[in-house]
Amino acid sequence: MQEYIRKRVLEVCHYMLDTTATVRQTATVFGVSKSTIHKDMTERLPIINKQLAAQVKYVLEQNKAERHLRGGEATRRKYKKAQERNVPIIDEEGSDSAMFDNC
Repeated sequence: MQEYIRKRVLEVCHYMLDTTATVRQTATVFGVSKSTIHKDMTERLPIINKQLAAQVKYVLEQNKAERHLRGGEATRRKYKKAQERNVPIIDEEGSDSAMFDNC
């Protein structure tokens, strides 16, 4: 493994452990793709340090378990923001969505 990759893997690992950031958030901070972060944490890190890999695996599993909550929250914020601006949200069928009028 090349030294710059090894260094990135350890930096990403410590960042994820310190912040419990998601793969997407971490990828944005480090300027790489989500796939790279995921591969670094699930394939490369266990080769470098099994103990850190186990800790990161826990963070990844925790984030995965919470993702449905984050997705719902993002959708709620989207509709609330549109409602505050008085912008109708058009669904896939082309009709206004009144689903989140009470956000």
